Amino acid sequence: MPSALKYELVARCSTTKARAAILTLPHGPVQLPLFMPVATQASLKGLTPQQLEETGCRLCLNNTYHLGLKPGQEVLEKLGGAHKLQGWNHNILTDSGGFQMVSLLKLANVTEEGVRFLSPHDGTPMLLTPEHSISLQNTIGSDIIMQLDDVIVTTSPDMERMREAMERSVRWLDRCIAAHKNPTKQNLFCIIQGGLDLELRARCCKEMVARGTPGIAIGGLSGGEAKADYCRVVSTCTSLLPEMKPRYVMGIGYPEDLVVSVALGADMFDCVWPTRTARFGNAITKYGVLNLRHARYANDFGPIEEGCGCVCCREGEGGLGVTKAFIHHIAAKETVGAHLLTMHNVHYQLALMRSVRDSIIEDRFPAFLKQFFADRHDGDKTKYPDWAVEALRTVGVDLMEP
Repeated sequence: MPSALKYELVARCSTTKARAAILTLPHGPVQLPLFMPVATQASLKGLTPQQLEETGCRLCLNNTYHLGLKPGQEVLEKLGGAHKLQGWNHNILTDSGGFQMVSLLKLANVTEEGVRFLSPHDGTPMLLTPEHSISLQNTIGSDIIMQLDDVIVTTSPDMERMREAMERSVRWLDRCIAAHKNPTKQNLFCIIQGGLDLELRARCCKEMVARGTPGIAIGGLSGGEAKADYCRVVSTCTSLLPEMKPRYVMGIGYPEDLVVSVALGADMFDCVWPTRTARFGNAITKYGVLNLRHARYANDFGPIEEGCGCVCCREGEGGLGVTKAFIHHIAAKETVGAHLLTMHNVHYQLALMRSVRDSIIEDRFPAFLKQFFADRHDGDKTKYPDWAVEALRTVGVDLMEP
């Protein structure tokens, strides 16, 4: 099918499955691997578009389901899409809307036609079909749009329903491709389903790859499954996907998950966690997550993270020189505390992925991984998560070696 992107492979890790690439989209190039902040309502909670731009973000997420409800398709059409709505001149990815139907609304019923649910506003019956999802995303004007898929939590014991969901997702992709009005301006990504069943995942990969979408997502994860199972699914799928297309693992955001998933061959990730955790007074740092509401930070006049280049931590040249003590003072009572931590956390995630990318290009990614886990666990290898150690061993990196 037509494509509105260009994927240029820059480097491969000589040990793991990690890659570095440049993905050129309609609103400019982005560097892979990358983390995408989530701006659910066409707004990243706590940041203005300019502040988000200053973090270096060039691709963020909007939520099709929420934008379809408000401001609605008619308003988006009059405005000329979500870029104009939110004053964002860079790239946008939209989800299909299907996941919210399943995760937020208990009264949802999936049939071959689509997802039937009750409106959260007035309780009236509504229907989201593959065609309507694509129509909404065409109006939103996002650079990457996602197919409507049939999402089942990976921990479901109903294997027959899991198989049905995988096969239906393939059929719905065909309907999405047929409904897509702007294939030369917007990139439709398919979504690999199949739960934790590696055979189902492999079958789905074969079917989805045959459709030739510009990019490919691995969906249905981050749903409570064991991390070891997650890693097996990601590694199985990336081994079956085309080398010259972007690979997006949906809903992933913890730093450990990001670096391990890159080692397993994935390129793109998104999650609300960095912004959500900021609203609870938590700062993400290379040494782990700090809860700055804790009394121990009341007299800590150091920056949120020593050596961090974000606008909050740095002093001079437009930096704010914010201290832990200040965040502790305002975290629970002033919204500016959440705003400052959101800036820091988004910067951390994006800077982490830039460091990952640099290490791949310089072919020192295995050493980067060892340093990353050493920093995070104070050099105590007994604290390293077993799932990460085992997953990295499958791609040639032993964290337990000196």
